[in-house]
Amino acid sequence: MYFDELDLSYDVLDALDAMNFDKCTPIQEKAIPPILQGRDVIGVAQTGTGKTAAYLLPVLDELSSGNYPHDVVNCIIMSPTRELAQQIDQQVEGFGYYLDGVSSVAVYGGNDGARFEQERRGLEMGADIIIATPGRLISHLNGGHIDLSKTTFFILDEADRMLDMGFYDDIMKIAGYLGPNHQTILFSATMPPEIQKLASNILHDPVEIKIAVSKPAEKIKQTAFICYDGMKDKIAEHILSDKTLDRVILFASSKLKVKELNRMFKQKGYNVGAMHSDLEQKERDEIMYEFKNRRIAILIATDIVSRGIDIDDIQLVINYDVPRDAEDYVHRIGRTARANRDGQAITLVNEKDYPSLRKIERLIEKEIDKPDLPEGCGEKPEIKSGKNGKRGNNRKKHYHRKPSSKSKSKEKAPKSEKKA
Repeated sequence: MYFDELDLSYDVLDALDAMNFDKCTPIQEKAIPPILQGRDVIGVAQTGTGKTAAYLLPVLDELSSGNYPHDVVNCIIMSPTRELAQQIDQQVEGFGYYLDGVSSVAVYGGNDGARFEQERRGLEMGADIIIATPGRLISHLNGGHIDLSKTTFFILDEADRMLDMGFYDDIMKIAGYLGPNHQTILFSATMPPEIQKLASNILHDPVEIKIAVSKPAEKIKQTAFICYDGMKDKIAEHILSDKTLDRVILFASSKLKVKELNRMFKQKGYNVGAMHSDLEQKERDEIMYEFKNRRIAILIATDIVSRGIDIDDIQLVINYDVPRDAEDYVHRIGRTARANRDGQAITLVNEKDYPSLRKIERLIEKEIDKPDLPEGCGEKPEIKSGKNGKRGNNRKKHYHRKPSSKSKSKEKAPKSEKKA
C-alpha cells in the first residue's frame, strides 16, 4: 500500500515525499488506519519494521488539524532509553517538517541540572509531544512540572524492553496521571506474559496487530556450540582470542552474568566494556561512545542493546546464554550482517537450554550448524532430539534408554488509485 492511499493530510504526505517514503511497511499499513480512527492499538513487530512512523504519522496528522489545545501536553511517548528517545525526537522533526505549530520536547535522564530546568520550562509551557524515559518523566511529575490530565495520546514504544528494565510500576504510575479520555498505543517486539498483563490494564478494546518476525539475514553464519555450562568461559575465550575481531557483542541473559564476564575478560587483558541496566545513563552513553569509536572491541551486554543499536559493522554476536524467547535471538543476531555485510553469530547451548535452541530453529525455519567444540575446550555432550524438539533418542523400545537431564477538520489527501 502507498501512503497516499491512507487518510493522511497533504502536509504529512509532503514530508514523506521529501524523505523519499512512498510505500507503507506492513505494520504501518495495518496500524495507521485504526490509530486515525481513535482506537487503542497493540502492535507486535520487530525493530526495523517502521513502528515509529506507524504511530507518529497518524498522531502528527491529528495534532496538526488544529483541534487540540496548545497549552497542554497532547501526546506522551514513552521510551526505554535515552538513545531511542533521541531517535524518536529526530523523526518527529522530520515527519513534522511541513506542519505548523506542532512542538516536541525530549525528556531523559543522565543530564546536568541545566538540562532538567530546560525540560521543566518546556513541559510547563505545554509542548504537543513529550518523548520521555519513565524515570525522568516521573521526576517531573513528582515536581509538579507537567499535567497529563488532558493528554490525548499515550504511546509506549518498545514496551517489552521497558518491562525488561523494570519499568512496569513506573508505567502504571504514569498511566494513573492520565485523564479518562485518552487513546493508548503500545508497540512491542515480543509478546511475553508481562506485556499481555500490561495491555490488559491500560488498553481498552484494542486492535491487535502482529507482524511475523523476519528471518535473520542470509549473510549471518549461525553456529551453536553444545556444551556443559562450565565450558562456556573457555569456549568464549577461545572465540575472542581471534585478533581480527574488534567489533563484537556478547549477550548474556542477566546483569550479574554481564558483570562477572566483564571482570573475567578484563583480568585476562581483553578490551571489553559492559552494558546493563544498573549503569547510570551517563555511564551507558560513555560505553556506547567508546564502542562506536572502536575504543572498546568487545561489548558485553544484556538485551538492553539487542535492539536499537545503530552500528553497521558488528563482525560477531555471541549468545553466552540462549535467549529466553526465540524472537529475542533474531533481535540479538540482527546486530551483525547489516548494510549488506557478512556476519557471524555463535550461541553457547547447555543441555538445559537445548529445547530453547530447537524453538529458535523452528522460528527461523533453519537448522543451526552444531560443530564439535573448539580444540582444547572438551567434548560436547551427546544430545538427541526427539519429537517436537524434546530430549530423548530414536532407539527402539527394547533398548535401554539413558537418563535425561533437565528448561478530522482539515483537508485530506485524495485516495490514490495506485496499488502496492
